[in-house]
Amino acid sequence: MSPRVVLVGPMGAGKTTVAALLGQAWGVPVRDTDADIEASTGREISDIFVESGEEHFREFEAAAVAAAVAEHDGVLALGGGAVLRAETRELLAGLPVVFLRVGLGDAVKRVGLGVGRPLLLGNVRARIKALLDERTPVYESVATHVVDTDGRTPAEVAADIEELLP
Repeated sequence: MSPRVVLVGPMGAGKTTVAALLGQAWGVPVRDTDADIEASTGREISDIFVESGEEHFREFEAAAVAAAVAEHDGVLALGGGAVLRAETRELLAGLPVVFLRVGLGDAVKRVGLGVGRPLLLGNVRARIKALLDERTPVYESVATHVVDTDGRTPAEVAADIEELLP
């Protein structure tokens, strides 16, 4: 068993929204590793970051991704930083992985002021730019397909993925 598709990309790319649309279109379950972490810990991700630190959160995240890849056969959305760990990138090898690419302008508009997004404390635009610059090559390295999301609705993005992975 393995996911029908894994969605990766930065915050604001629309992973959770597009995952729900794909699950509905294909009639398969949807799983989001951020939601899994919150359910298993009983804490919001922002609280885990603040109270325990990013590294502690990344441990939860790696375990959540490993469990989801092993157990889930529907649409899987990963948290924005999940692909930073080598073991997660190895788990994704051979799976259909779609990188939802978003530019700085659209990402800033979608994320807003970063409420509940612990990595965005401070200058939101500068932090998003730094995250995009740092992570885009990693997203590209794990992706079997790249779909641009700028200026597009989640339904348009989902339709592209449906064409890529019928």
